[in-house]
Amino acid sequence: MSESRISPHAFVGPGVELGERVSIGPGAVLLGPCVIEDDVYVGAGAQIGAPPEMTDHEQNAAWAGDLRHAGVRIRRGAVIREGAVIHQGSYRPTTVGAGSWVLNRAYLAHDVLLGEGSTLSAGVSIGGHCEIGARVNLGMNASVHQRTFVGAGCMVGMGTPLARDLPPYVKAFGSPARIHGVNAIGMQRHGVDAGQVAALRAAYASGDLLLEGAGAEWSGTLASDIAEWRRREHRRPATAVSGLG
Repeated sequence: MSESRISPHAFVGPGVELGERVSIGPGAVLLGPCVIEDDVYVGAGAQIGAPPEMTDHEQNAAWAGDLRHAGVRIRRGAVIREGAVIHQGSYRPTTVGAGSWVLNRAYLAHDVLLGEGSTLSAGVSIGGHCEIGARVNLGMNASVHQRTFVGAGCMVGMGTPLARDLPPYVKAFGSPARIHGVNAIGMQRHGVDAGQVAALRAAYASGDLLLEGAGAEWSGTLASDIAEWRRREHRRPATAVSGLG
């Protein structure tokens, strides 16, 4: 735990593994099994590692050494702010990706996978079994229904209730959530060239939200982001507004 800063008022329970240069604020509770990688910041009052909120799972006393369930993993350089809550996985570790930010009062339920470099704004709630891709931005108080998939690079507006999947690099907002275009700026910042941005916009405008049509040759990170979306079983994409482009 070289150069770590852990408040004497934090509780770090049995089965919690801490990397180097970890900061844990007063009143934070970390329950095992849990892995906190290097350079992670955990704010005051954050709660990490409570058992899954599932009626058929044991509500175990992890603070007393009764370690069960699939754990939590916070990847290198992630930031978990004040009052955030992250629950144990039931069959896989609930995971926060490297460099991601989980802001104050955000909630990740059991078995959630949050990709690297993503941001959950204040008050965001993510239901169990969801998968949130890399470089996603969820606005304040957005809520994501259990088992929903959000592709890489998406932006979801504040207060949005999201109950259907999102393909990569779209902007979604409203109630119910609708797709309102592509996150072109996000793609440009990630080095996706203009031709690929235009091809993705054209595919979505044609109604091909599943990206199954023959057309553009995807390359680089965009190709892997699209492949991840295509591998997803039982996709139910949100509705796009007319004239999407």
